[in-house]
Amino acid sequence: MASSSLLYLDNAATSFPKPEAVYQAQDHAARQCGASAGRGSALPARQAGQTLLAVRETLARFFRIPVSDRLVFTANATQAINTALFGLLKPGDTVVSSSMEHNAVARPLYQLQQRGVQWIQVPADCQGRVAGADVRRACLAHRPRLLVMNHCSNVTGTLQPIDELGPWCREQGIVFLVDAAQSAGVCPIDVQQMGIDLLAAPGHKGLLGPQGTGFLYVAEGLELQPLLYGGTGTASSQLEQPHCLPEALESGTLNLPALAGLQAGVNFICHTGLDQIIRHEQELLLQLWQGLQQLPAVQLFGPGPGQQTAVVSLTLQGLDPAELGFVLDHQYGIAVRVGLHCAPLAHRSIGTYPAGTVRVSPGFFTTSADIDRFLAAMRQLASRL
Repeated sequence: MASSSLLYLDNAATSFPKPEAVYQAQDHAARQCGASAGRGSALPARQAGQTLLAVRETLARFFRIPVSDRLVFTANATQAINTALFGLLKPGDTVVSSSMEHNAVARPLYQLQQRGVQWIQVPADCQGRVAGADVRRACLAHRPRLLVMNHCSNVTGTLQPIDELGPWCREQGIVFLVDAAQSAGVCPIDVQQMGIDLLAAPGHKGLLGPQGTGFLYVAEGLELQPLLYGGTGTASSQLEQPHCLPEALESGTLNLPALAGLQAGVNFICHTGLDQIIRHEQELLLQLWQGLQQLPAVQLFGPGPGQQTAVVSLTLQGLDPAELGFVLDHQYGIAVRVGLHCAPLAHRSIGTYPAGTVRVSPGFFTTSADIDRFLAAMRQLASRL
């Protein structure tokens, strides 16, 4: 029988639960800031604008973005990535990526490839690691307009050499786009020190904010063609889209209550301390990894603690990943993610295509007792095989 209490271990998809302050901020914004920012000069619209500015500046400080206007709100990381890729690349351009990219990167690149953009993939090893030397070699051979990589894999949690590649790209005149879907709020990110020109991140994962939030950072000197055209609340007499950021890339009404919740999530991280969050999640990862290593029927994928975030992909001999996930859910009340995790290229790289894996991803609110409960379920299931 399933446990009466749900054990949620799918934080790599969406973090849950959120800090209480996130729920309160959303409720306050919905009740007290009901107008649209930039749409009018009355007090409610001004208050909404002030709220959005506060969120923008909070995120800019957190990621060491020097000018907050260069941070553009999006509905999620996927929209941010699409805005960057379609806004920058033109037929005849070359882009280099890794073989560990999520479909949020791979599918837009595939479409751009059909339109005349050359797409070069640098293969990862069986643990999901992409060697910096291999990336540099590919870039020197093909001279791309853009290098795009995820900071860490959503399948294995493998950390990629972003710190090393960003400054090198800057020396080479290559634009560097980082997909921080799995690292924002989980790993330190300084866009200046790390040489990041474009940073895409969601609000609903490590930043502990609501779904429907995200952002794209665009370095000074870069101009992107808008993905969307429409009302911005500025230059309304002109049919031409405004050129200045953030308005140029922010058409339409923004989700103010959700963005207020995102600010509360980031404030929670700052108050708690990113170092403490990293330490707690790495302790859970170590406990999880060591416990699963004791089960001969379990195969783990990834480089291991210290080299990855708190994301563990596994298979259990004798059970299809989909079946294992179903049993964990229905018999043990444990929520995990199964299959290809919207990253078939990554699963091909680590040798788990087409069945995929079971992905277990604890978060900051996961406890050691929660991991014990999951390991007990896995021991029981392994003993039946």
